[in-house]
Amino acid sequence: MGLKPIILDTNGYTAFKLGKPEAIELIQHVSQIGINSIVLGELLGGFALGNQRERNEQELNRFLASPRVITLEITSQTAAFYARVFLDLRQKGRPIPTNDMWIAASALQYDYAIFTYDQHFTYIDGLLTVSSLADIQ
Repeated sequence: MGLKPIILDTNGYTAFKLGKPEAIELIQHVSQIGINSIVLGELLGGFALGNQRERNEQELNRFLASPRVITLEITSQTAAFYARVFLDLRQKGRPIPTNDMWIAASALQYDYAIFTYDQHFTYIDGLLTVSSLADIQ
C-alpha cells in the first residue's frame, strides 16, 4: 500500500524549498502532493513581499508542473467541510486562522494528510498532520 497523499501547508512548501531534510524526504516519497488556491495565495503573497519574487514564482511553477502535484479545487463541498471544521473548533474554544480552516477542509474533502509544522491543525478531528515521513508510514 502506498503512502497517503499530502496537501501542503505554506510552511511545508517553505521547509521543502529551504532544504529541510525531513521535508525533502517526505516530498520525495509520497506519490501525490496536493496544493490548493489558499496555499498558492499565501505563497504568492509572500513572494510579492520579498526581493526574489520572480525566482520564487519560477520555482513554484516548476514544482506545480510535476505530475505528482495536483491543484485541489475549492468547491461547494469544500465549503461544507469548512463549516464542519469551523463549528467543531468553535465548540472546542480552539480557533485557528481562517486560511488554515480552508486548508484543513480541503484535506478532509480529498482525504489527504496535511504537511505542516502548525500544531493547531491537531485540534481538528479526523485530520492527519505530518511533518516527516515517519508520521505518515
